[in-house]
Parts: sequence; structure tokens; C-alpha cells
Amino acid sequence: QAQLAESGGGSVQDGGSLRLSCTNSGRILSSSVIAWFRQAPGKEREFVALTRWARDSRLYADSVKGRFTISRDSPKNTVYLQMNNLRAKDTAVYYCAVGSQYSSDPRKYQRWGQGTQVTVGT
Repeated sequence: QAQLAESGGGSVQDGGSLRLSCTNSGRILSSSVIAWFRQAPGKEREFVALTRWARDSRLYADSVKGRFTISRDSPKNTVYLQMNNLRAKDTAVYYCAVGSQYSSDPRKYQRWGQGTQVTVGT
């Protein structure tokens, strides 16, 4: 089965930037939706951003709007999450996921990566 692999996490200071990558090892259907979620310790997994694979249609959580940008590179089978002006509250494990519905509900996504840690220090 095709796998998702996240990379690019790390530790940054408050106000810093990181770019996360999500690479799919298999074929992605043109109807697919790729999303980023995050989960902080003791909290539920929350939606961050999503994009349709085949066209420019994006959605962002209010908490990241204006700071994060999701994009895709189809030839590389990769989706990116550019994160700017990071804050301590952005600290979490970030996951990418593939689904068939344009949804911020994590239950609508069938394939998940292993996650990458993002830590923002003050």
C-alpha cells in the first residue's frame, strides 16, 4: 500500500519558519484531497489546512490563516506546508493525510503519515 512520509519538522524560536513536506510513495487519484492535521499533547487532532490534488482549492483553519500556506508539487507527489511566524501554540506533531472528501474532519481521511514534530520555543 502506498505510504505517506512527512519531513521537515524541528525546533524553532517564536516567529520562525519551517516547511513541512508530505511525500506519497504511490499514485494519488485526481479526486483526492490532501490535508495537514496536528496534535498537541493531551489534545485532540485538529485540522490545519487542505488542498485538492488536481486543482487549486485550499482551506485553512482560522488559527493558521495568513501564516501557513499549503501547496503541491504533482511531479514530485509532494504536498508542502510552509509555516511562517510560528508561535508556541503551534507546537504539535503534524500529520499529513489523504482522503476523498473536501473536509476538515480527520475521520474522512483514509491514509496517514507517521507525523513530524514541530516545537516552537519562546
